[in-house]
Amino acid sequence: MRKIALIEDDADLYALVKYNLEKEGFAVVGAQTGRGVIEMFRRERPDLILLDIMLPDSDGLEICKAVRQYPELAHIPVIFLTARASETDRIVGLELGANDYIVKPFFVRELIARIKIQFRGQTSATRVLKAASLELDRSRCEARLDGNLLTLTATEFRLLEFLMSRPGVVFSREQLLDAVWGHDRAVTDRTVDVYILRLRQKVEADPANPNLIRSVRGFGYSFNNATPVEEQSDQSGSQAATASIGAD
Repeated sequence: MRKIALIEDDADLYALVKYNLEKEGFAVVGAQTGRGVIEMFRRERPDLILLDIMLPDSDGLEICKAVRQYPELAHIPVIFLTARASETDRIVGLELGANDYIVKPFFVRELIARIKIQFRGQTSATRVLKAASLELDRSRCEARLDGNLLTLTATEFRLLEFLMSRPGVVFSREQLLDAVWGHDRAVTDRTVDVYILRLRQKVEADPANPNLIRSVRGFGYSFNNATPVEEQSDQSGSQAATASIGAD
Protein backbone atom coordinates (compact mmCIF):
# COMPACT_ATOMS: atom_id res chain seq x y z
CA MET A 1 0.00 0.00 0.00
CA ARG A 2 1.36 3.38 -0.99
CA LYS A 3 1.71 5.90 1.83
CA ILE A 4 1.03 9.60 1.26
CA ALA A 5 1.95 12.43 3.62
CA LEU A 6 -0.62 15.24 3.52
CA ILE A 7 0.39 18.64 4.91
CA GLU A 8 -2.58 21.02 4.68
CA ASP A 9 -3.77 23.63 7.20
CA ASP A 10 -7.39 23.89 6.00
CA ALA A 11 -9.20 21.34 8.17
CA ASP A 12 -12.07 20.79 5.73
CA LEU A 13 -9.78 20.33 2.74
CA TYR A 14 -7.50 18.07 4.77
CA ALA A 15 -10.43 15.83 5.69
CA LEU A 16 -11.76 15.78 2.13
CA VAL A 17 -8.44 14.87 0.53
CA LYS A 18 -7.63 12.30 3.22
CA TYR A 19 -11.02 10.62 2.77
CA ASN A 20 -10.65 10.35 -1.00
CA LEU A 21 -7.07 9.14 -0.85
CA GLU A 22 -8.00 6.39 1.59
CA LYS A 23 -10.97 5.52 -0.62
CA GLU A 24 -8.46 5.02 -3.45
CA GLY A 25 -6.48 2.60 -1.30
CA PHE A 26 -3.70 4.88 -0.10
CA ALA A 27 -2.48 5.08 3.49
CA VAL A 28 -2.43 8.68 4.71
CA VAL A 29 -0.32 10.35 7.40
CA GLY A 30 -0.19 14.07 7.84
CA ALA A 31 -0.35 17.32 9.74
CA GLN A 32 -2.04 20.71 9.54
CA THR A 33 1.07 22.68 10.44
CA GLY A 34 4.66 22.51 9.30
CA ARG A 35 6.16 21.97 12.71
CA GLY A 36 8.01 18.66 12.92
CA VAL A 37 7.02 17.45 9.45
CA ILE A 38 10.58 16.65 8.36
CA GLU A 39 10.97 14.30 11.30
CA MET A 40 7.58 12.81 10.46
CA PHE A 41 8.72 12.21 6.87
CA ARG A 42 11.90 10.54 8.11
CA ARG A 43 9.90 8.39 10.50
CA GLU A 44 7.02 7.46 8.21
CA ARG A 45 8.95 7.29 4.89
CA PRO A 46 5.96 8.24 2.69
CA ASP A 47 5.89 7.36 -1.00
CA LEU A 48 4.66 10.86 -1.90
CA ILE A 49 4.19 14.22 -0.16
CA LEU A 50 1.24 16.59 -0.72
CA LEU A 51 2.37 19.95 0.59
CA ASP A 52 0.58 23.25 1.11
CA ILE A 53 2.83 26.29 0.68
CA MET A 54 1.11 28.78 2.97
CA LEU A 55 1.10 27.03 6.32
CA PRO A 56 0.34 28.98 9.50
CA ASP A 57 3.76 28.39 11.04
CA SER A 58 5.96 27.42 8.09
CA ASP A 59 6.77 28.00 4.44
CA GLY A 60 6.03 24.96 2.29
CA LEU A 61 8.76 26.04 -0.13
CA GLU A 62 11.33 25.79 2.65
CA ILE A 63 9.97 22.39 3.68
CA CYS A 64 10.33 21.13 0.11
CA LYS A 65 13.86 22.48 -0.01
CA ALA A 66 14.69 20.67 3.24
CA VAL A 67 13.23 17.40 1.92
CA ARG A 68 15.60 17.53 -1.04
CA GLN A 69 18.57 18.00 1.31
CA TYR A 70 18.00 14.77 3.24
CA PRO A 71 19.49 11.78 1.38
CA GLU A 72 16.80 9.39 2.62
CA LEU A 73 13.96 11.75 1.57
CA ALA A 74 15.33 13.31 -1.61
CA HIS A 75 13.75 10.72 -3.93
CA ILE A 76 10.19 11.22 -2.62
CA PRO A 77 7.85 13.00 -5.08
CA VAL A 78 6.45 16.30 -3.78
CA ILE A 79 3.24 17.85 -5.10
CA PHE A 80 2.37 21.37 -4.00
CA LEU A 81 -1.27 22.17 -3.21
CA THR A 82 -1.56 25.94 -3.04
CA ALA A 83 -3.61 29.04 -3.72
CA ARG A 84 -0.56 30.73 -5.24
CA ALA A 85 -1.34 30.70 -8.94
CA SER A 86 1.17 33.01 -10.60
CA GLU A 87 3.67 31.77 -13.14
CA THR A 88 6.51 32.92 -10.88
CA ASP A 89 5.18 30.88 -7.96
CA ARG A 90 4.91 27.78 -10.15
CA ILE A 91 8.44 28.18 -11.46
CA VAL A 92 9.90 28.72 -7.99
CA GLY A 93 8.09 25.68 -6.64
CA LEU A 94 9.31 23.43 -9.43
CA GLU A 95 12.85 24.79 -9.28
CA LEU A 96 12.99 23.99 -5.56
CA GLY A 97 12.34 20.34 -6.38
CA ALA A 98 8.58 19.85 -6.54
CA ASN A 99 7.39 17.22 -9.01
CA ASP A 100 4.03 18.89 -9.64
CA TYR A 101 2.15 22.05 -8.73
CA ILE A 102 -1.63 22.08 -8.26
CA VAL A 103 -3.52 25.32 -7.72
CA LYS A 104 -6.55 25.55 -5.44
CA PRO A 105 -9.39 25.04 -6.00
CA PHE A 106 -8.86 21.72 -7.75
CA PHE A 107 -10.81 18.59 -8.60
CA VAL A 108 -10.02 15.67 -6.32
CA ARG A 109 -10.12 13.27 -9.26
CA GLU A 110 -7.46 15.34 -11.01
CA LEU A 111 -5.32 15.29 -7.86
CA ILE A 112 -5.56 11.50 -7.65
CA ALA A 113 -4.73 11.19 -11.35
CA ARG A 114 -1.61 13.32 -10.89
CA ILE A 115 -0.57 11.25 -7.88
CA LYS A 116 -0.87 8.08 -9.92
CA ILE A 117 1.27 9.65 -12.66
CA GLN A 118 4.07 10.04 -10.12
CA PHE A 119 3.84 6.34 -9.31
CA ARG A 120 3.69 5.27 -12.95
CA GLY A 121 6.64 3.14 -13.91
CA GLN A 122 7.70 2.55 -10.31
CA THR A 123 7.82 -1.03 -9.11
CA SER A 124 5.25 -1.93 -6.50
CA ALA A 125 7.68 -2.86 -3.75
CA THR A 126 11.41 -2.43 -4.26
CA ARG A 127 11.98 -2.44 -0.56
CA VAL A 128 14.30 -5.33 0.30
CA LEU A 129 18.04 -4.67 0.50
CA LYS A 130 20.25 -7.74 0.41
CA ALA A 131 23.99 -8.23 0.84
CA ALA A 132 25.28 -11.77 1.20
CA SER A 133 23.21 -13.31 4.03
CA LEU A 134 22.04 -9.97 5.40
CA GLU A 135 18.56 -8.78 4.39
CA LEU A 136 16.73 -5.57 5.29
CA ASP A 137 13.09 -4.86 4.45
CA ARG A 138 12.48 -1.12 4.46
CA SER A 139 8.69 -1.18 4.38
CA ARG A 140 8.30 -3.63 7.26
CA CYS A 141 11.32 -2.55 9.30
CA GLU A 142 12.51 -6.13 9.25
CA ALA A 143 16.04 -7.49 9.16
CA ARG A 144 17.64 -10.93 9.33
CA LEU A 145 21.07 -12.49 9.06
CA ASP A 146 21.54 -16.10 7.96
CA GLY A 147 17.82 -16.57 8.49
CA ASN A 148 18.04 -15.39 12.10
CA LEU A 149 16.02 -12.45 13.36
CA LEU A 150 17.86 -9.29 14.29
CA THR A 151 16.75 -7.07 17.15
CA LEU A 152 17.54 -3.49 16.17
CA THR A 153 16.65 -0.17 17.69
CA ALA A 154 14.99 2.35 15.37
CA THR A 155 18.24 4.31 15.04
CA GLU A 156 20.29 1.19 14.36
CA PHE A 157 17.82 0.24 11.64
CA ARG A 158 17.98 3.69 9.99
CA LEU A 159 21.79 3.66 10.09
CA LEU A 160 22.01 0.17 8.59
CA GLU A 161 19.44 1.06 5.92
CA PHE A 162 21.31 4.23 4.97
CA LEU A 163 24.64 2.41 4.61
CA MET A 164 23.24 -0.66 2.82
CA SER A 165 21.40 1.45 0.25
CA ARG A 166 24.66 3.19 -0.71
CA PRO A 167 27.31 0.45 -0.93
CA GLY A 168 30.87 1.54 -1.51
CA VAL A 169 30.21 5.20 -0.62
CA VAL A 170 32.35 6.53 2.21
CA PHE A 171 30.48 8.78 4.66
CA SER A 172 31.98 11.01 7.31
CA ARG A 173 30.58 10.90 10.82
CA GLU A 174 29.01 14.32 10.28
CA GLN A 175 27.25 13.12 7.12
CA LEU A 176 25.89 10.10 8.96
CA LEU A 177 24.69 12.28 11.83
CA ASP A 178 22.81 14.55 9.42
CA ALA A 179 21.30 11.65 7.46
CA VAL A 180 20.28 9.41 10.37
CA TRP A 181 19.87 11.71 13.37
CA GLY A 182 18.88 14.86 11.48
CA HIS A 183 20.00 18.46 11.82
CA ASP A 184 18.08 18.98 15.07
CA ARG A 185 20.14 16.76 17.31
CA ALA A 186 22.08 16.83 20.55
CA VAL A 187 24.60 14.09 19.76
CA THR A 188 28.27 14.06 18.84
CA ASP A 189 30.52 12.32 16.33
CA ARG A 190 31.29 9.74 19.01
CA THR A 191 27.63 8.65 18.83
CA VAL A 192 28.21 7.31 15.32
CA ASP A 193 31.11 5.17 16.52
CA VAL A 194 28.98 3.71 19.29
CA TYR A 195 26.15 2.77 16.93
CA ILE A 196 28.55 1.32 14.35
CA LEU A 197 30.00 -0.87 17.07
CA ARG A 198 26.50 -2.04 18.07
CA LEU A 199 25.62 -2.85 14.46
CA ARG A 200 28.83 -4.77 13.92
CA GLN A 201 28.09 -6.89 16.98
CA LYS A 202 24.74 -7.81 15.39
CA VAL A 203 25.53 -8.22 11.68
CA GLU A 204 29.22 -9.17 11.44
CA ALA A 205 30.48 -12.75 11.70
CA ASP A 206 33.58 -11.35 13.42
CA PRO A 207 32.91 -7.86 14.85
CA ALA A 208 36.62 -7.39 15.57
CA ASN A 209 37.37 -7.85 11.87
CA PRO A 210 34.30 -6.39 10.15
CA ASN A 211 33.61 -7.29 6.54
CA LEU A 212 30.31 -5.47 5.93
CA ILE A 213 30.64 -2.14 7.74
CA ARG A 214 34.18 -0.95 7.15
CA SER A 215 36.14 1.91 8.68
CA VAL A 216 37.96 4.34 6.43
CA ARG A 217 40.82 5.73 8.45
CA GLY A 218 40.63 9.47 8.94
CA PHE A 219 37.22 9.84 7.36
CA GLY A 220 34.33 7.59 8.35
CA TYR A 221 32.51 4.44 7.32
CA SER A 222 31.44 2.54 4.23
CA PHE A 223 29.27 -0.49 3.52
CA ASN A 224 31.28 -3.19 1.75
CA ASN A 225 30.08 -3.73 -1.81
CA ALA A 226 32.19 -6.79 -2.57
CA THR A 227 28.89 -8.64 -2.62
CA PRO A 228 26.36 -6.58 -4.64
CA VAL A 229 23.46 -5.08 -2.75
CA GLU A 230 20.13 -5.88 -4.38
CA GLU A 231 16.77 -4.19 -4.18
CA GLN A 232 13.98 -6.67 -4.77
CA SER A 233 10.24 -6.92 -4.49
CA ASP A 234 9.00 -8.83 -1.50
CA GLN A 235 7.34 -11.91 -2.94
CA SER A 236 7.55 -14.18 0.09
CA GLY A 237 4.93 -12.44 2.25
CA SER A 238 4.48 -14.73 5.22
CA GLN A 239 7.98 -16.17 4.81
CA ALA A 240 9.63 -12.87 5.76
CA ALA A 241 11.21 -12.87 9.19
CA THR A 242 10.39 -10.01 11.49
CA ALA A 243 13.01 -8.09 13.41
CA SER A 244 12.08 -6.33 16.60
CA ILE A 245 12.51 -2.57 16.25
CA GLY A 246 12.68 -1.16 19.74
CA ALA A 247 13.26 2.21 21.27
CA ASP A 248 16.65 3.85 20.89
